[in-house]
Amino acid sequence: MFRMPWFLFAFVVAILMVTAVVWKGDPYTIALDNMLSPPSADYLLGTDELGRDLLTRLMSGATLSVYVGFCVLMLAGVIGTVVGVVSGWFGGWVDMLLMRVTDIFLSFPGVLIAICFAALTAPDVKNVIFALGLMGWVSFARLARVQTMAVKKQEYIQAARLSGVSGFVIVLFYVLPNIAAPLIVESVFTIAGAMLSEAGLSFLGIGVQPPEASLGAMLREGARYMLMAPHLVVVPGVTLMLLVFTLNLVGDKLRDKLDKANLQK
Repeated sequence: MFRMPWFLFAFVVAILMVTAVVWKGDPYTIALDNMLSPPSADYLLGTDELGRDLLTRLMSGATLSVYVGFCVLMLAGVIGTVVGVVSGWFGGWVDMLLMRVTDIFLSFPGVLIAICFAALTAPDVKNVIFALGLMGWVSFARLARVQTMAVKKQEYIQAARLSGVSGFVIVLFYVLPNIAAPLIVESVFTIAGAMLSEAGLSFLGIGVQPPEASLGAMLREGARYMLMAPHLVVVPGVTLMLLVFTLNLVGDKLRDKLDKANLQK
């Protein structure tokens, strides 16, 4: 009975995400005579401490969050999948070496690694993406390894080997397509985690820097005026919550579908 409302909720938020990406507006226009204005007909979400339109900055910040999420996914997903597939396919000392490297990364809190890297480098979007990708590939590696080890035991893989098909071709056309489903689910959670982590780094001042709009930076700037203009905190905070919650919801639904499909086999 709750499927349709959840679907509609996810659909609405997805539309908002697409709107944020294609939104056209200048988030840097300053109007000092409209500082800290509440929501009105002229400014639907109000203005910030410099009189900038909060709706325009919100769209710009949401676009940046989506961009960071997908870039982190590409970096972490490619590195982690390659490491995991190589480890699971070859086994032996290759598997042991790659998994020990993975364990080293797992021994440190991922967020701490990202904070240290971001603090030691120039705070900008590229370094934030690299820092988050540096901590995000481990989950892909472990998942890809387990899935590869399971798939390579299947009869069709053994038949392909006996027929003389090279290992690279088998991995590319037989292994990867059959381990893609769980990796797609992990990708959704990775995007959500990257968006939340980017907001955290920007809130701490070691992520996206002013005047560029970021949901985390907007929260940091708005916290100083929370009592005078609570919309400066509520608007980006609720937006970030909805984005992350929706992505996690989609990931949960995909995982449930995958589990049901596996049980039916």
